[in-house]
Amino acid sequence: MEMSKTALAIISLLSLAIVHHAHAQDSLQDFLKAHNTARATVGVGPMIWDDTVAAFALSYISGLTSSCILEHSAGSSYGENLAGGSADLAGTAAVEMWVAERANYDYNSNSCVGGECLHYTQVVWSNSVRLGCAKVTCDNGGTIISCNYDPPGNYNDERPY
Repeated sequence: MEMSKTALAIISLLSLAIVHHAHAQDSLQDFLKAHNTARATVGVGPMIWDDTVAAFALSYISGLTSSCILEHSAGSSYGENLAGGSADLAGTAAVEMWVAERANYDYNSNSCVGGECLHYTQVVWSNSVRLGCAKVTCDNGGTIISCNYDPPGNYNDERPY
């Protein structure tokens, strides 16, 4: 009986550690660090967190929780990257997915080659200096993450850096 109490205590502590780790990857510092690491890789300066931009991100994606369908906001003055998953998706994992699109970006031709790259170019867009991100859980248990950028990037015929 004593062994089962010890095992239960260990399992409980491990569960708490795992939950804490997952939520720790959703902090504003984690979003900023992931973005700024990608930007530094190409010589672009860091972004700063903006509560107004983050409030917009949260307000918009809060309206998507019943459908859990990724739809970009219309008429916004911000750049926007969206990510979603059928389960809990960490904010840092979303940024890593966008940054992975770097493999599809050709700087010389300033175009996407072989796949999507516009999420990546928004992350590293040099004139985008203010960042706000939010995460919501959908009614079906899925996740939506939005990062918004001020000023927006991805202007036609302009390079991100």
